[in-house]
Amino acid sequence: MAGTNGTTSNEHGNAKDVSYRDPAVYAEYEKKWTALPQDEAGWLRRAQEVADVLAVDAVVRDAENKSPRAEVALLKYAGLLKVLGPKKYGGGGEPWSVGYKLIRKVAEADGSIGMLLGYHLLWSTTADVVGSAEQADRFQKLIIENNYFIGGAVNPRDSDLSISSDGDKIVFNGFKHFNTGGVISDLTVLEGVYEGTDHHIFAFAATDQPGIQFSHNWNNIGLRLTESGSVKISNVAVPWTDALGWNVAEKKPDAAALQIPFASLLLPSIQLVFSNFYLGIALGAQDYASKYTLKGTRAWPYGGDNKDKATEEFYILERYGNFHAHLRAAVALADRAGEQANDIYKKYSGDLATRAKLTARERGEFAEWVASTKVVTTDTGLRVTAGVFEVTGAKATSQGVGLDRFWRDVRTHTLHDPVSYKNRELGRFQLLDEIPEPTWYT
Repeated sequence: MAGTNGTTSNEHGNAKDVSYRDPAVYAEYEKKWTALPQDEAGWLRRAQEVADVLAVDAVVRDAENKSPRAEVALLKYAGLLKVLGPKKYGGGGEPWSVGYKLIRKVAEADGSIGMLLGYHLLWSTTADVVGSAEQADRFQKLIIENNYFIGGAVNPRDSDLSISSDGDKIVFNGFKHFNTGGVISDLTVLEGVYEGTDHHIFAFAATDQPGIQFSHNWNNIGLRLTESGSVKISNVAVPWTDALGWNVAEKKPDAAALQIPFASLLLPSIQLVFSNFYLGIALGAQDYASKYTLKGTRAWPYGGDNKDKATEEFYILERYGNFHAHLRAAVALADRAGEQANDIYKKYSGDLATRAKLTARERGEFAEWVASTKVVTTDTGLRVTAGVFEVTGAKATSQGVGLDRFWRDVRTHTLHDPVSYKNRELGRFQLLDEIPEPTWYT
């Protein structure tokens, strides 16, 4: 059931297999999930069903490191890509808090697919945050009605893509070392700087075109099915009318759309995406390790207080109890931050006049809820995914067991932007009552 488009070599000369499983392996679920869930409980059940499917062969798929075309098809069949979309176009109409919980649930089974879902939900709402009301409505209709999966070639640490004007179109050129999900996306979010200015433009572009050239060089230790490798953008043209938040007649950014605190909400929103798939991966590790301990971990016979079963060992019970407590606290914090996101988006989404009412202080306080969640989920995720080996035993390090994938996934993405800077940011908030200045990572 596998298709392939061959192999390619990364920058170190290591060939990567870029084959993929045929999406037909999940065809039965397209027929099974014929309607979207109608409430939060239903969406969570649907996400659990997806997680159950992914969990069956997660270890094998991680090792094979194939392009996740089939897995994205599964997300499409389940309707999870539509959860935030307007109901009038066939979306779920749910708030961000539900989206975050779905990301977390899918990541419990497969961190890569939870991450892809999270990035899609963020990029699919780009026009809602930085576009005009007309653009937001137009792109939501396009994305939801077609059940599109959205990738993004936006990496601030690289040089910006350059943008030139060509009649009624803008043209993107440049290179990004990282893009997430682009290889298997329908649309890609591009971002760059307009020639002769320091003004940025976001726009959607069709992914399947010669000017978007993927290197297929993502072969990292974790999150192996996210297709987060590099991409070259060559003369990719989109209509000026698709330049999000820009005044087309004047070829200038619309200050009413882009120079307000609301326009910077993509940043805390995606940081909370990160936190939720970290948390999901850690919860998955705890559950996976618990099942292993119940089935395969042996009691230690040389402790002086010998037990017959591993589940009677004091240190094993203590460690699992500690993991449970910290994860429960992290879930509570992540849910609270998700509610903050709901409050912001519910109150201020819509036309530009409504968006303009969000103050810098409100935006900053939301960002600090997100920063707190990022710190706690990073610390807890790393601690749990590494610590589970202490309570499962030496045999659990077997590649066939696959317990290591949880740590590899968390370790890989928690290096995305240094959490130390989030701690410093929170310290300034606590000591000096300073809200963070919006940046590409805040």
